[in-house]
Amino acid sequence: MAEMSTVSHVLVIPYPIHGHITPMVQLSKRLASRGVGVTVITPTSTSACIQVSSSLIRVESIPDGVKPDSGFDAISDWLKDLVSNNLAEIMSKVTGSGCLLTTVVYDSIMPWVADLVHQLGLRAAAFNSQSCAVFAVYHHTDQENLTAPTEGSTVSLPSMPPLGLNDLPSFVRNKSSYSSLLRFVLSRNLNTQKADWLLFNTFDELEKEVLEWMASQFPLKVIAIGPLLPSMYLDKRVRDDDNYGLSLFKPNNNDCMEWLDSQETGSVVYVSFGSLANLKDEQMCEVAQGLIQSKCKFLWVVRSSEQSKLPSNFWPDKSGAGIITNWCPQLDVLSHQAVGCFITHCGWNSTLEALSLGVPVVAMPQWTDQPTNAKYLVDVWDVGIRVMAGENGMVTREEVERCLVEVMKGERGVMLKENAAKWKQLAKEAVDEGGSSDKNIKEFVSAISSSM
Repeated sequence: MAEMSTVSHVLVIPYPIHGHITPMVQLSKRLASRGVGVTVITPTSTSACIQVSSSLIRVESIPDGVKPDSGFDAISDWLKDLVSNNLAEIMSKVTGSGCLLTTVVYDSIMPWVADLVHQLGLRAAAFNSQSCAVFAVYHHTDQENLTAPTEGSTVSLPSMPPLGLNDLPSFVRNKSSYSSLLRFVLSRNLNTQKADWLLFNTFDELEKEVLEWMASQFPLKVIAIGPLLPSMYLDKRVRDDDNYGLSLFKPNNNDCMEWLDSQETGSVVYVSFGSLANLKDEQMCEVAQGLIQSKCKFLWVVRSSEQSKLPSNFWPDKSGAGIITNWCPQLDVLSHQAVGCFITHCGWNSTLEALSLGVPVVAMPQWTDQPTNAKYLVDVWDVGIRVMAGENGMVTREEVERCLVEVMKGERGVMLKENAAKWKQLAKEAVDEGGSSDKNIKEFVSAISSSM
């Protein structure tokens, strides 16, 4: 590993929530492994949670001040003020220590960073925490080239499969209900004009068609650099990179891993709806009963704040059916030989983890980009089955049971497992030496070094 006398140095500014920080910290590790110095900038409230071992990665905290309790607009304005008021000073501190600062990598949800960066004489790279397909949908929406289809019909977009109403991001499908959030996510399209590069946590083989289309629209800007998982789970080339380096959530014990060790190969269903999902009480009950009816062993992550929604008589650990935990190391669980299926909300990080670790899925998307990710998991990458919700939006216990039995015990499940194993290999090859993402990161490092 190179010391701080490095070819170049970059600042990395993630949006300060778990699902946005983790991939940008992983990118920082990949850059550091190539001798690039990195300073990660984040509010004090999250800076202490970032733990990395590389001497080339620093964490610079910005005092939080008075943070709003809620509201995307209010939080974004708060964050904009924090970064705007502190960026120049941090840059001066970095350059004053002898580093050759060239570039700022920022979360694409904050396009205003590009203006600040260019005013300060540096180059800007927008990091996209969602898929290229979702980015393309938002781009077409912003350009007014997309009208949500009626129920039962589809819309056709360049380089993408036909998309039904339930395949579109929730902000696009129901614009009137999410007007402020739609405006918020569409602001990402400003990056196509402002940023010097558009970085995506994906890989060429995974989103080949849409990447090619985007490259034709934004020449020299689009770079696929994923999947950004810890190296230990993929190519094993980055020293000591065996976790995300983020400790927002702490395990209570190792019970879940010890329990998995006692289960047969491919016999366990892993269930997690992410760190932000908020299922209705009735939906939690239907999932619980569907798991029991499937007769599959299961490990279900239910946040402490959500456990009161479980049926009062639901104690799977007593019957031997499974276990409930409020946290588990998801990468370790998905890579465990006992896990045969993943019931997922289809967030992009979880989607990439399932693909990269070769686990077929039962897709149960909730909102934002998740319906589009589910569409690709099922109909493009062919690694899962999507639950069908009823008229009231509820997924019944019978539907949960049907999907689980098909993946875990049915003939289709065999094919899904084979496809999942294929994507696992392709993901590893992408980041391994000479792979598509490895080459793209190498070229990006060369480009930021030449901008000195």
